[in-house]
Amino acid sequence: MTRFAPVYRALGMVIMLFGLTMLAPWILSYVVNDGAQTAYDEAVGLTILSGAFLWYRYRRCKRELGIRDGFLMVVLVWTVLPAFAAIPLMLQLGISHTDAYFEAMSGLTTTGSTVLSNIDQLPMSINLWRHQLVWVGGMGLIVLAIAILPLLGIGGRQMFKAETPGPMKDAKMTPRIAETAKGLYLVYFGVTLACLLAYRVAGMTWFDAVCHTFSTMGLGGFSTHDASFGHFNSPAIEAIAIFFMLIAGMNFGTLFLAVTGRSVRPYLHDPEAGWFIGITLASIFVVAMYIWKEGTYAEFDTAMRHVAFNLVSIATTTGFASVDYAQWPIFAPLWMLFLSSFATSAGSTGGGIKMMRALLLYKQVYRELLRSMHPNAVYNIRIGGQTAPQQILFAVLAFGFMYMVSIVSLTLVLAFTGLDIVSAFTAIVASVNNTGPGLGVVGPSTTYEILGDFQTWVCTFAMLLGRLEIFTLLVVLTPAFWRK
Repeated sequence: MTRFAPVYRALGMVIMLFGLTMLAPWILSYVVNDGAQTAYDEAVGLTILSGAFLWYRYRRCKRELGIRDGFLMVVLVWTVLPAFAAIPLMLQLGISHTDAYFEAMSGLTTTGSTVLSNIDQLPMSINLWRHQLVWVGGMGLIVLAIAILPLLGIGGRQMFKAETPGPMKDAKMTPRIAETAKGLYLVYFGVTLACLLAYRVAGMTWFDAVCHTFSTMGLGGFSTHDASFGHFNSPAIEAIAIFFMLIAGMNFGTLFLAVTGRSVRPYLHDPEAGWFIGITLASIFVVAMYIWKEGTYAEFDTAMRHVAFNLVSIATTTGFASVDYAQWPIFAPLWMLFLSSFATSAGSTGGGIKMMRALLLYKQVYRELLRSMHPNAVYNIRIGGQTAPQQILFAVLAFGFMYMVSIVSLTLVLAFTGLDIVSAFTAIVASVNNTGPGLGVVGPSTTYEILGDFQTWVCTFAMLLGRLEIFTLLVVLTPAFWRK
């Protein structure tokens, strides 16, 4: 379709840019001679050449991207890039296209689910590539592209609005969208560097520190070890991870304002931050007390340590594990998965419906209860001192409905394939929320390798649906989108 030619031109540039991100693991592979050099030779060449061909084919189609262009661009980026990211995995590890695409999609969507075992034995460059995908996907390659593509004659406002979480779509932190994207990435890079140094000081090797920093800041959950954080068995390392997972679970826009203003005041005025921290801390105490009373751990301190790490990991949709929490009394892991549905803030690298929408839904329900008692009264819903417009409330209600429909529908699809209901439900919840491990056969001590190809594709679709916050993907799938 020629009317989408500017989208294809921009996509070609993004693919070329993505090919350049392979240079880091490519160079590492040659330096350590881990045997993956040929795989990266072919992957880098194919990716950059494909992007160059697409850009050259539509190089003369220059105009600002419209609303439909923005939606299509985002969907294409998040479906096409995993295909190129999967190339080194297929060539080096010999896994199927289904598993390689799932692994790449899991990385870029910061889900952290994996189909790989014996991770400790993987080539260093492959492990670096997996974790780098999480870091790049964390803030969104779209935002990175917005900071670069304006220099090449492509504006990015519509892409940014399609990519960012719902209630935040119309917010700007700087007058120009490219400056906003650059500011976000500078803050993202700065916190990443701080996390890296903290992990190294706490005892990780440089390689482990780099990889786990990428996963922590992207809230992705990939690890260089099959035992995840249980491999280190270090309270200090776990404490550092908790701190930076909490940072990454809050709005990076608020962090941007706090850094530039050199004040914590933006966090005090952030309507989500207080709820996020309060609910998380309260949940840690209640769950720790619960499993201690149930006799899971003999000492409350031990229960508190393991609950704090694993609950924060799941609530922030990261997916790290220090123990097999699936063996805890069932209330604990189910509550953790429930938290992953809403705990993180809009504008964070986390998944789920976001705390902003959860607060709006709660306030809307409370308003309807009051209206039942006082039909003629007028109640406005206020968030952060501002009245929420009706169109925002309607959009949030629609999103909440589609979120539940998506989880129920995809769970039934997996159950239809023969997967037990606990595994099916938690696999979909973990995928839509971009959390990673579920329960049952896809729990924290296992991998998604046990799933069949069709089941794997269902979870892959669920990850994409969650990463694009449902409506961005569904809009492109509607017939009305393609009508002139």
